[in-house]
Amino acid sequence: MSMKHRNSHFAVGYWSRIRHGRATPDQADIDPKALKRLLPFVFLLDARGGNFTYRLAGTTLCERYGSELRGRDYLFHWDTDSRTRLTDLLHQSLRTRVPVCLTSVGATEDCHMVEIETVLMPVTFGGEEPERFLGVAQVLTDVAPLLGRAIAFERLVTSMLVREDDQAGAAPPPPPPGKDGWLAHPRAPHLRLVTTRKSAGANSDPLRFDESDMVNSFFRFVSEFSRQSVRRF
Repeated sequence: MSMKHRNSHFAVGYWSRIRHGRATPDQADIDPKALKRLLPFVFLLDARGGNFTYRLAGTTLCERYGSELRGRDYLFHWDTDSRTRLTDLLHQSLRTRVPVCLTSVGATEDCHMVEIETVLMPVTFGGEEPERFLGVAQVLTDVAPLLGRAIAFERLVTSMLVREDDQAGAAPPPPPPGKDGWLAHPRAPHLRLVTTRKSAGANSDPLRFDESDMVNSFFRFVSEFSRQSVRRF
């Protein structure tokens, strides 16, 4: 498995560079100018108190979810099973100080769907322990289904820890600098995605992945969302 979007690679590489030898960087280390091309898709989550709340979100993300996201619960639009898995996963990321990569399916009220890749990177906020996430969310498929529509419902499909590995292949470099303000950076650290394949159960790892589970999860998602849409109307 690998991260699919080059912005995901770039974001995790940038997060790793600004750590300067620490387990995680601090929010004060983040330079918005270095992320200029990504800012419409960037968000910050506050993870204090066991909740995950948007501190800020890029304009494109707000448009795709149909409202201003600041102050909103990150888990609000996810289905019940995904909320449980994400809660465990995000706490695990904070505890291990390792970024995570999510693949999900987002659906509009009229059941148009897109595939989304999200990376969440733990950061500190003036203290020793990470209590926030720097995130980047990208639509991997055609965005046409979202034209004039907002994502109303989202389901987690796969989730993976992202670790540095000197033996792995290099992540794709960001595009060269140009008039749009994209800034050049040294090559990102080598990265690999780590996923466990424990059997499902009460003690299973939330970062599990299986191709058959992915397909079955997708069709359960379609069925559940269709039922919810019918109940709403």
